[in-house]
Amino acid sequence: MSGPPPPARDPVTPGGRPGPVTPEPWASGVPSQAQPLFRPEEEGEETGGPGAWGTGTAEQRRRGCAEAEEGQAEAGGAAAAGSGRPADGADDGGWRRAPQCCPCAAPLPRLAAHCCHGEAKMAALAYTLGKREINHYFSVRSAKVLALLAAVLLAAGHLASRRYRGNDSCEYLLSSGRFLGEKVWQPHSCMMHRYKISEAKSCLLDKHIAFIGDSRIRQLFYSFVKIINPQFKEEGNKHESIHFEDKIASVKVDFLWHPEVNGSMKQCIKVWTEDSVAKPHVLVAGAATWSIKIHNGSSEALSQYKMNITSIAPLLEKLAKSSDVYWVLQDPVYEELLSENRKMITNEKIDAYNEAAVSILNSSTRNSKSNVKMFSVSKLIAQEAIMESLDGLHLPESSRETVAMILMNVYCNKILKPVDGSCCQPRPPLTLIQKLAACFFIFSIFGYIIFGIINRNAHRKNKLCPDLESGEKKNIINIPGSPLEILLQSFCKLGLIMAYFYMCDRANLFMKENKFYTHSSFFIPIIYILVLGIFYNENTKETKVLNREQTDEWKGWMQLVILIYHISGASTFLPVYMHIRVLVAAYLFQTGYGHFSYFWIKGDFGIHRVCQVLFRLNFLVVVLCIVMDRPYQFYYFVPLVTVWFTIIYITLALWPQINQKKANGNCFWHFCLMLKLAFLLLCICFLAYSQGAFEKIFSLWPLSKCFELKGNVYEWWFRWRLDRYVVFHGMLFAFIYLALQKRQVLSEGKGEPLFSNKVSNCLLFISVVSFLTYSIWASSCRNKAECNELHPLVSVVQILAFILIRNIPGYARSVYSSFFAWFGKISLELFICQYHIWLAADTRGILVLIPGNPMLNIIVSTFIFVCVAHEISQITNDLAQVIIPTDNASLLKRLACTAVFFCGLLILSSIQDKARH
Repeated sequence: MSGPPPPARDPVTPGGRPGPVTPEPWASGVPSQAQPLFRPEEEGEETGGPGAWGTGTAEQRRRGCAEAEEGQAEAGGAAAAGSGRPADGADDGGWRRAPQCCPCAAPLPRLAAHCCHGEAKMAALAYTLGKREINHYFSVRSAKVLALLAAVLLAAGHLASRRYRGNDSCEYLLSSGRFLGEKVWQPHSCMMHRYKISEAKSCLLDKHIAFIGDSRIRQLFYSFVKIINPQFKEEGNKHESIHFEDKIASVKVDFLWHPEVNGSMKQCIKVWTEDSVAKPHVLVAGAATWSIKIHNGSSEALSQYKMNITSIAPLLEKLAKSSDVYWVLQDPVYEELLSENRKMITNEKIDAYNEAAVSILNSSTRNSKSNVKMFSVSKLIAQEAIMESLDGLHLPESSRETVAMILMNVYCNKILKPVDGSCCQPRPPLTLIQKLAACFFIFSIFGYIIFGIINRNAHRKNKLCPDLESGEKKNIINIPGSPLEILLQSFCKLGLIMAYFYMCDRANLFMKENKFYTHSSFFIPIIYILVLGIFYNENTKETKVLNREQTDEWKGWMQLVILIYHISGASTFLPVYMHIRVLVAAYLFQTGYGHFSYFWIKGDFGIHRVCQVLFRLNFLVVVLCIVMDRPYQFYYFVPLVTVWFTIIYITLALWPQINQKKANGNCFWHFCLMLKLAFLLLCICFLAYSQGAFEKIFSLWPLSKCFELKGNVYEWWFRWRLDRYVVFHGMLFAFIYLALQKRQVLSEGKGEPLFSNKVSNCLLFISVVSFLTYSIWASSCRNKAECNELHPLVSVVQILAFILIRNIPGYARSVYSSFFAWFGKISLELFICQYHIWLAADTRGILVLIPGNPMLNIIVSTFIFVCVAHEISQITNDLAQVIIPTDNASLLKRLACTAVFFCGLLILSSIQDKARH
């Protein structure tokens, strides 16, 4: 008989030394192989490889039980959102052993006995092998392929649907939709803009709108006029015509009392069809309930109605050739509330009259489609709201306002083209710059295909070559792709991605819907990601304050919260808005902290570092400005981070250049640095409280081309001023922290509190109180203007409180969430890409890839969105290695070419602006 199993030992590290016991995957959150989508070192990522859609080599997995070691993390400067975490190698190149299960890790029975006994051994082995099979077939690479197939299939499906059902979103606006909540109307497939008084007057300048019909049409007339003039009162004789005129805007709106479709209505319309009479630009007509009431719902009245509308139909068609004509179908009634003299007006009778109107007006022309538009959406609105009616016949005021706003959208969207009003808007024409960009990407795609064919033929000939000495054939080692191949491959993939961007937010191929905020739509997803983030945790490589994994984690969870904030429309809820403002400030705090730390420790003020950071920050935004025809300031966060990085660089690079090594020898240099920071603070205060000086600086050409939005730089001044001190706070925090670290005041060992127990507990208590105090203040703010005024002064309180809470306990510094950190590495791309391929209408709405199923739509669109953001991050990294050479002479030549490119872009942009005006 065999003896008892040997005692368990710690697993052996690659170097042969005992290492820490690695917990099982199901006991320690998510290991690397359990969730490959969240591995920072996945195929092609952060390694400068061509990426998941390319053909470049990536880290190879072993199919056996040994885990593939993690590759080196990306070395370099700015983090994804421009944090500029110092890249001194201390946290960039370590090797880490992945979790293993003993039966599969080695043939030694002693190791097998460590974690599995009896039948559990076979179960653990099957679990591990199955997990590895899933990891082999479903990785970041396979996820991107799946996202590509989903995008292609969805685009083809929507294209086919458009051809079959038509491409006119006005039909959807006039005929279908649903309520979001109680009072927010959502048309099918498109977004409805809520017009302000100034917009309505601008659209209806020198216009004449006529309403003709019964009391229900009169209600619509009043609601329509109140969009132009909210003080207009519903008074006067109800059975007479009513006239409204705004002489300043030269807008004329008339209501003509014709409660029945008869000869009187026909004569009124006939006058407008004559060439010598001024026709209304918009005619809204409808009537039926009076015919039912007067004739007591008789069938003869319905027959007469059909005859009368048949005689009017040709006149409406003729008028519709020069004006917009809408026939309003009759709304249902709430029969229980109807008075005795209206009891004959039943929903059955109304449906019969509506069917007669639709059949006659739609067949009144020989063309395939009638020019008279059926306004049937009011029926759907009435079905939901008629129970709130006072008399069972007329709609409540809120529902009437919705119907009037739909009418305003139908007519004005094609004139004013509001960003958040996609209904009835034609596709914007391609600009000259967009056409040139399309040609460039097409040439890149064909160039890469031709290059690949030539390369494949060359590899095929030289794949196996005989060894002259041994006579054996050996595989030639794969040579990394040439710079030309990397460029063509990157631009080929980028061209396909930009085509998807354009289809989502410019081509009107996919649908768009308005946002609608509820507390559950914001807080429930927050709880989900919080649980996932806590579950997927790993040990950090180092335990310093704000180490690389921790800052990636910080950026990751903040970015996910911001994404949920945007898609849920939570900006309408002030407490949430204020906390999101703190998250944006925290990104800028990291910018100040990271870039200051790098320059202070490294003393590297070379142009290569600057170009690398600026390229990584701005490459995607510049491409989107060209492809999506948007100004640079539209993507406000990137200009904000770029300007602050430039300010930090200029502050520290100007004479005298001071770094940590230089300052350690003489305290005088610390004093000089403090003078620099004080001067920077003085400049910030001056620009913050001198709007005129700020606007003069950024209104100078060519800065104005970058920072103007809607013809002025006010938006840029507002954004900059909102977080004007937080970057300075980040720089100051970095200086104090590095000084304390240098003097060994801090205890940053694994599991050790940052200070002594007494001091740590005191600081933790103060931090928690400060954190909660800010949240209470933000929740009690009365309005955004008041909160925004105090935000720059107090946002640092919650940021510093979070840093201390996260870093004072040693155990907290020793772990991080790999889930959040994975998203943190692509946080900049996530923030920018959301504008066009997750949200819609420049973040005002939601992209709808799968209509009719909001939950499935969010899942699919989010999956594609994250895959695209990750791929763009890899493309940016690859291009940065090629376009930004380390040799200064070559780099200066590239900068000269870049200057020529932007000069050409400015010239073309000026030509486009003149053509538009």
